Amino acid sequence: MRSLSLSLSILLWTSSVSAWIHSTNRRQSTSLASTPVITLDGQEIRGPITPMRNNILVKVKDTLTATSGGILLPDQAKERPTEGLVLEAGPGMLHPFTGVRIPNPIKAGMSVLYGKFDGKPVEYKGEECQMITDHNVLLCYEGVTMKLDNVTPVRDYVLIELDEKYGDNPLQTKSGVVIASQVVKDDVPCEGKVVKVGEGRMASVGTLTPSPVKPGDIVKFKDYAGNDIMIEGKPYSAVKMVDILCTLNPDQGIE
Repeated sequence: MRSLSLSLSILLWTSSVSAWIHSTNRRQSTSLASTPVITLDGQEIRGPITPMRNNILVKVKDTLTATSGGILLPDQAKERPTEGLVLEAGPGMLHPFTGVRIPNPIKAGMSVLYGKFDGKPVEYKGEECQMITDHNVLLCYEGVTMKLDNVTPVRDYVLIELDEKYGDNPLQTKSGVVIASQVVKDDVPCEGKVVKVGEGRMASVGTLTPSPVKPGDIVKFKDYAGNDIMIEGKPYSAVKMVDILCTLNPDQGIE
């Protein structure tokens, strides 16, 4: 009887273990089936990517703009887009000489404007993305659309308003002849009115040097130093603090 009882106990224990293993495998299979597949450049990876240092993963925005004839064209038809939504951002870089962590001013969820040729294109989760650094970011803003009241220059960038005649619209002479803006692009003066300034230039010890100019100042900056931007149909330029040459008297600048 003792042998029979032991055999029954072993049998019940074996059945219980087998049922537990089967249940665990089923839960794991269900969990794996419900986990979305994450891909990078078409290859499946183990999990979401995490940018290191001051790197930023940006999802490129496919915004639409209208031509003068009212036809909507994607930005890619003109040039590579430079607006994007930040998916992930690293904590910031370590200064190579001081070892001080320079905090990344860009956070996930922000929208950013960056240089046209900056970064490395990647395909993440089947979507067109760009891996850039915080040094590449000109402006950041919250919301879907970039507007003057919601954009902020990043660090030592200064947002300068240009004369509207130097925007994308054609120019018209006194005789009524219309000239394309590309014809006179070399005659665009590097001056304008400061409308917004960044928090300042970051030093190697992590402190900020404030901008030497303030909103309302009329300034002149180095040739080819500005990054031309159209905001709400008006021309602006994002210029670094160190590229501003001087301030001008109000009656010498543009209105």
